[in-house]
Amino acid sequence: MRKMESFKRIIVLQLAGLNLLFQVALYAVLWFSNYADTIQVYFWKRGHWLVIIIYGILLFAFSRMYGGYKIGYLKSVEVFFSQCFSTICVNIFSFFQISLLNGNLIKPGPLFKVTALDIIGIGIWTVGSAWIYRSIFAPRELLLVHGDRPIEDIKEKFKSRSDKYKICNCMNIAEGIDAICKEAEKRYDAVVIWDVKTADRNRILKYCYGKEIRVYIMPKITDVIVKGSEQLHLFDTPILLTREYSLKIEQRAIKRCIDLVCALLLLVITSPIMLVTAICIKSYDGGPVLYKQIRCTKGQKEFGILKFRSMKVDAEKDGVARLAAKNDSRITPIGRFIRKVRIDELPQLLNIITGDMSFIGPRPERPEIIKQYIEEMPEFAYRTRVKAGLAGYAQVFGKYNTTPYDKLKLDLFYIENYTIWLDIKLMMLTLKILLKPESTEGVDTAQVTAMKEDIQKSEE
Repeated sequence: MRKMESFKRIIVLQLAGLNLLFQVALYAVLWFSNYADTIQVYFWKRGHWLVIIIYGILLFAFSRMYGGYKIGYLKSVEVFFSQCFSTICVNIFSFFQISLLNGNLIKPGPLFKVTALDIIGIGIWTVGSAWIYRSIFAPRELLLVHGDRPIEDIKEKFKSRSDKYKICNCMNIAEGIDAICKEAEKRYDAVVIWDVKTADRNRILKYCYGKEIRVYIMPKITDVIVKGSEQLHLFDTPILLTREYSLKIEQRAIKRCIDLVCALLLLVITSPIMLVTAICIKSYDGGPVLYKQIRCTKGQKEFGILKFRSMKVDAEKDGVARLAAKNDSRITPIGRFIRKVRIDELPQLLNIITGDMSFIGPRPERPEIIKQYIEEMPEFAYRTRVKAGLAGYAQVFGKYNTTPYDKLKLDLFYIENYTIWLDIKLMMLTLKILLKPESTEGVDTAQVTAMKEDIQKSEE
């Protein structure tokens, strides 16, 4: 098994290196044929190669951050999109870099051509890499160990990645831990533990760890908290510290500075878009342009969140708070578009400037919805240990219709593992998810029922 995993890693690295080498070589041709002899700054020969090396480093960093090299891990479409997005970002940076060296804005035509060739090359590379990966490596055969909750949903999640995973057998924990451990040693590549009590889960995990069997675990809230703990060495036994507060004072200060600078810049940059949006909304039905709604931020403090109105004026005339549903009839045609591209969220830049929100943090929920969730799952209040955000961990790695329990776990990952770099990374990843339609989907009736069941049984 170890040899197979090492071989798989080597293949993935070689495929990633091939793509990086192609793009850097293409950029080198662009540089020497279009810009090397025209820029105003005099370069030694090594200086030209330094520019190309910097381009390669940036391209590698962006592609790695956006998941462009996760062949076999992400879907082929996601790998392609990540690579294209990374390439466009780096080429835009390169345009301004070369312009600064030249002293004037350069003609963007050659860069456009290279970007087009990059995208064509990325498409060929993505299809070829996926074919090579699937030809060499079969999907992992999994044993699913579960509790009493229905397993159809979790099976569907793995089925959506049938190119990578295949659940071959399912065993209920009631069949006995000894029987499960004996079964795990047979022909499976890994064991999936889902909805199993902590004591039983720990016994299976220790056994699999001792037998060098790979294990996938769906964590509980306590697992997420422990993962974010700090390791101490006070004496001759390990100690894990979970702090009673979340962000340190210096982290809060730096975070606030980043929020103010980015919000003010974006407010200036997006002001034309906001003006056009306001005109379109007003022209459609004559109703108000902005919509103010009470949400909760740090410590469940209430504030008025600002959004461009995307629904009819009387969308909640009955006074009942409800999540947007798929194909919600309350959403106007203009509203459907601005929600899809997230323009409706732009007025929240003002909430960031006033200090009610941060750029990155758990999305603020309505007081009525928080109260409803907390009645069934008191731990949902943990999300309010930090200031609410325009975008967050749950928005980057989840969906609009991700269950409250899973949203809580994702947001706790952010809270308990916070760093300034994590904020910057999530800001960059947010740009990528803006174009993912599933991130703005509403919930359907079946999902609402599933949410309630998920809350009720989350920590059993």
